[in-house]
Amino acid sequence: MTVHERAGPALTEHRAADGRPSVVVLRALGLGDLLTIVPCLRALRRSLPGHDLVLAAPGRLAAVAVATGLVDRVLPTTAPGRSVPAVLHWEGPPPELAVDLHGNGPPSHRLLQRLRPRRLLAYRHARTPDIPGPEWRDDEHERERWCRLLGWYGIEADPTDLAIAAPACASPAPGAVVVHPGADAGARRWPAERFAAVARALRRAGLDVVVTAGAGEGELARRVARGAGLPQEAVVGGSGDVPFDELCALVAGARCVLVGDTGLAHLATALGTSSVVLFGPVAPSLWGPPPHPRHRVLWCPRAGEDPLRPGDAHASRPDARLLRITVDQVVEAVLGGPDA
Repeated sequence: MTVHERAGPALTEHRAADGRPSVVVLRALGLGDLLTIVPCLRALRRSLPGHDLVLAAPGRLAAVAVATGLVDRVLPTTAPGRSVPAVLHWEGPPPELAVDLHGNGPPSHRLLQRLRPRRLLAYRHARTPDIPGPEWRDDEHERERWCRLLGWYGIEADPTDLAIAAPACASPAPGAVVVHPGADAGARRWPAERFAAVARALRRAGLDVVVTAGAGEGELARRVARGAGLPQEAVVGGSGDVPFDELCALVAGARCVLVGDTGLAHLATALGTSSVVLFGPVAPSLWGPPPHPRHRVLWCPRAGEDPLRPGDAHASRPDARLLRITVDQVVEAVLGGPDA
């Protein structure tokens, strides 16, 4: 059964100002979160041709959404951390369809219900019993979770269909190893001095290295660069987010991306670039790249620990499993990759 067959009565009052029916997708989170739902956006675009596909997400991700080629426009959201936005500033008629790819509970369900969509696709929850849907599973990879949701409603999505096109602009550092030491929580930040030690070893091996930084991460990136003996010109970004087309060009043209469990890892996957990804409080089986020789995952759990979430992903200090990863392991993973 298709989503149209499930949806009910005529669409006339659910059309956008230009006459197209609207679809609102809620994913008001970060870069990596957005890139994990590319398969869902592609499936919605394929299943609902001629619809106005609107992504409710932070405004700073508008360029990312456009780069996927799957979103018509972004409905900007604001919320602290990973919270559900308090309101969506939707104008015009109610959307034909709303899709909750943000969470599994009443806050995101009710936020979308306030738009009065003709149909809402979401996971089932006891406190929003009027929404049918599949059961949420805590042990599911993020990519597969949202594809399964759409599949339950009759929209087939391939969780491996993650690719986005590389930009037309040239890389500022073609063939370099891109080192990204930042993450939005200390629990997922491998120590700066270890990143610096890896960068030094890679330079000794004859590789070019650049260090990237998001907004507010400039000092961290400069500390890594100084420790590695790199010039300050090797730091890209820091005062603000790197413009997305420039960041895409850098990652697409890189030999390898060395990164923690954060958005740049997902960008490397989307662009088909080799990566070495360091995991700590959360298992790669939940957030890691798809199995492929070009992606190497380093994770050091111990027997008896929670196999999925052994640590607090939002804690302020590096997770114990992250600290078990050694400099030598990382250097070996980078140098031993498919482009070695």
